[in-house]
This record gives sequence, C-alpha cells and structure tokens, in this order.
Amino acid sequence: MVPGPIPKLLLSRTRIRVAWVIALAVDAIQIPATAAGPVGWFLDIGLDLLTMIVMWGLLGFHWAFLPSFFTEWVPYLNLAPFWTLAVALATRGRGEIEVPLPPRRLN
Repeated sequence: MVPGPIPKLLLSRTRIRVAWVIALAVDAIQIPATAAGPVGWFLDIGLDLLTMIVMWGLLGFHWAFLPSFFTEWVPYLNLAPFWTLAVALATRGRGEIEVPLPPRRLN
C-alpha cells in the first residue's frame, strides 16, 4: 500500500500571529547584530537555535525552517529576513477556516 500525502494541520490564528511576531522580531534583532561583527554573530547563533525550537513548537516541522536556520549561520547572509520568509511559507494555507454561523430564527 502506497502512503498518501500527509495532511496539513490547521493552525489557530493566535499561533500564526505569534509566529509572525516572533519572526519579525528576530529578524529585526539579527540584522543590526550582524553589523556588530563576531559578537553579534554569536548572538545570532543562540537566537537562531531558540527561534527554531519555538517555531517547531508553535507550527510544527516545516522544510522552510531548515534553510532559514542554516543560512543564518553564514555571516552577512542573514541580512535578509529569512525567518519571516520561513513563517510565511510554513503558515501559508494552514489557518483555520471560518465557518459562518447559521442564521438565527426569530420566533
């Protein structure tokens, strides 16, 4: 029997919003830290490890997190907002579907 594709888990809006806020904050911290030289690079490594753990906890595993994690270790390559891009890819199409409530009958 050939296994089919793994279905995507739906994520709550809160989890998606928290992931976006974290990704934007981490990228905002890392861009100036990279310009600080080697001291900033060590800060980046610790921040990337923590971010990877938090993102996996919030959103689950996604392939987009791996390049974001490893490219951040290359000096000056992390001037691009890789965590924000990774969260955009990981959360695309995984939000809750809004189901409208049926209309209430007035008696």
